[in-house]
Amino acid sequence: MSLYMEEEGELTLPVNTKEIAELVIEAALDYIGCPYEAEINLLLTTNENIREMNHSFRQIDRATDVLSFPMIEYHIPGDFSHLEENPQDYFNPETGELMLGDIVISKDKVLEQADAYGHSPKREYAFLIAHSMLHLFGYDHMEEDERIEMEQKQREILEKINILR
Repeated sequence: MSLYMEEEGELTLPVNTKEIAELVIEAALDYIGCPYEAEINLLLTTNENIREMNHSFRQIDRATDVLSFPMIEYHIPGDFSHLEENPQDYFNPETGELMLGDIVISKDKVLEQADAYGHSPKREYAFLIAHSMLHLFGYDHMEEDERIEMEQKQREILEKINILR
């Protein structure tokens, strides 16, 4: 697995962001049964920058906690069976890794939400990565049954690595 991280802004999270990201991403890949080595881009940014991205990509003019930009369109969430039909669309030609997509996290929101929900910044950061990874695997939460399924999967991924509420 390759994780490409960038960080913007002065604020730093009080956790080892790269180590936790790698731990959660590996757990999510294992949990979902991804049969390939994968690459993910992760940007840690500010409320202002994520607000601009949210407005640009989703026409929602407010800061959000996480944005996910999947590189794969799934017929069934978590089903990788169709990817080898057009490998040039999904795999990095230099590394052979599956290009899952991009995750953007607001560091401000990590701290705000950890405080609001009464848990650690580590747990909130890990949760947002697990949530976003599920989006990169094609899961969504627009309908109630989808939301319930995603919440269960997020919880199980975090339990697997013992990052609990």
